[in-house]
Amino acid sequence: MKPYLDAPASAGTGRTALLVVNLGTPDAPTRRAVHRYLAQFLHDYRVVELTRWLWCPILHFIILPLRSGKVAKKYASIWAEGGSPLLVYTQRLAQGLQHALPDVSVRVAMRYGNPSVPDVLRKLQEEGMSRLLVLPLYPQYSASTSGSVLDAVAKELAGWRRTPDLRFIADYHLDGGWLDAMEARVRAHWDLHGRADKLLMSFHGLPKRYETAGDPYPRQCEAGARALAARLGLAEGEWKLTYQSRFGREEWLQPYTDKTLEAMARDGVKTVDVVCPGFAVDCLETLEEIAVENDEAFRHAGGQALRYISALNDEPGHVAALAALARRQLQGWPH
Repeated sequence: MKPYLDAPASAGTGRTALLVVNLGTPDAPTRRAVHRYLAQFLHDYRVVELTRWLWCPILHFIILPLRSGKVAKKYASIWAEGGSPLLVYTQRLAQGLQHALPDVSVRVAMRYGNPSVPDVLRKLQEEGMSRLLVLPLYPQYSASTSGSVLDAVAKELAGWRRTPDLRFIADYHLDGGWLDAMEARVRAHWDLHGRADKLLMSFHGLPKRYETAGDPYPRQCEAGARALAARLGLAEGEWKLTYQSRFGREEWLQPYTDKTLEAMARDGVKTVDVVCPGFAVDCLETLEEIAVENDEAFRHAGGQALRYISALNDEPGHVAALAALARRQLQGWPH
């Protein structure tokens, strides 16, 4: 069986395409598949901005041998019947977008792993695509994420004799529809479980030197988090922004999620709700790192309950927000 699903052949017109791109996932929760995925991911200079002669020996002789098996076990703990949650939810989200945009061919690609950006673009070329709108599923722009998606698309199109008209959605962290969906997601959680002592908004981390070099990611995280907090009516001391998923010894964006949760517990905070506005769909970083690892760390430090608020995934509000975003980008495009 294929590790991914093709969109229905009858979907869309074939002329205008919406390429929905997420980070990626291994094809299986095995050491070999994870090794292959991490090698591709961590070879991207956008992700690790180190000289190759220095980085490649570290990657191939230290990181991949040591981490592949450990990461595979983590993937196995969250693997769903249909495969990796990130891929399953991204497919479902794309199916919702296809229903909302019947005149557009909506396709899913992964920046790393399968279905790959080159493979999906070549299929669209065979279908007669002449206009391409690219939507990276990253609300906040970073060169290491959205920038890398544009790299992959441009690299493939550079080899085409006839390239399509191209538009690219760089970010949507202050989009009204997306903020509506995020607010509704948090309020639905509160309606069901009540409000915790604190709300933590945890974003994926980034080396501090990327910000110093001009990456807008932390500013966009902060702007989006403040906009969401304002919609939720939260006072300054009722919520906090943090960054997760760091590795290596260099300084990353702070404050760190795990350290903040431990400090909160030691300061007497008993319950905390954690939402991850940078993740469009649930994945290893939310389902395992936040909901399991950080929950254990919070409890070990004296907290009572960490309640993870799931990502928007394929919820109708998420589909509606991204469909509206795509429609605005498609306006005025000559046929």
